[in-house]
Amino acid sequence: MMIFKLFTLPIRSLIKLGEKIQEEVDQELYDLTNIQQQLIELHMMYDMEEIDEEAYIEREQELLNRYKIAKEREKNEY
Repeated sequence: MMIFKLFTLPIRSLIKLGEKIQEEVDQELYDLTNIQQQLIELHMMYDMEEIDEEAYIEREQELLNRYKIAKEREKNEY
């Protein structure tokens, strides 16, 4: 039994670490303020012709989808 615990301890620690990293990534990915800032930067890049319309629309759609998910998550937390 003790040997089993010795082998599973590092695995459980790795799983917990992985869960913590995933939680932080999700928090960053679905942070409303961060998404809003990225939308502003994207719009500025398009206005300054640093990106073309196709790239702008694609990235904007991705950010708007993340924004929608973030709003749903926020609503479910309260």
